[in-house]
Amino acid sequence: MDDTGTIVAFWILTVVTLGAALMVVIVRNLLHAVLSLVLSFIGVAGLYITLSADFVAVAQVLIYAGAISVLILFALMLTPRAARDNAETFLQGPALVLAGLTAATIAGVAAATDWSEASRGPFTQTAQAIGEALLNRYVLPFEIASVVLLVAMVGAIVLVRED
Repeated sequence: MDDTGTIVAFWILTVVTLGAALMVVIVRNLLHAVLSLVLSFIGVAGLYITLSADFVAVAQVLIYAGAISVLILFALMLTPRAARDNAETFLQGPALVLAGLTAATIAGVAAATDWSEASRGPFTQTAQAIGEALLNRYVLPFEIASVVLLVAMVGAIVLVRED
C-alpha cells in the first residue's frame, strides 16, 4: 500500500464497511439489515483487494456476499411476516456490554502490538493452484457438497411449504 490511491480506497472502504456493519445493528427492518450486511461483505472484499489478497476477495464475494446472503434472505422470506421485525429483546443490554468488552479487547491488543513491517519477500500466488485442485483432484467432493447443499435447500422448502 504505497500509492495514494490505494490508501484513499482503503480508508473509504473502511468507512463504508463499518457504516454498513453499524446499519446492520441499528435498522429495525431485517431485510434492510441483510442488505446492509451484503454491503459490509462487499466492503470487506474491497479491503482484501487493497491488501493484494485477490483470492480471498473473490472467495469473500462468492461465499459471503453471494451464498450466505442469499441463504439469509431465503430464510427470511420463509419466516412468517410477523416474525420479521427486529424487535427489542431483554438480551440487548448484555449484548451491548459484550460488544463493548470485545471492542475494548481489540483496542487493547491493537495498542499493545508491535506493528513493524515483516522483512520477507512478496506473497506467492496460490489462486491458480487452488483452482486446479478444485477442478482436478477435489472435483468429486466439491460436486457432492454442492448437491448436498441443494438437497438441503429443497428439503427446507418442502418442510415449510403450506399444503
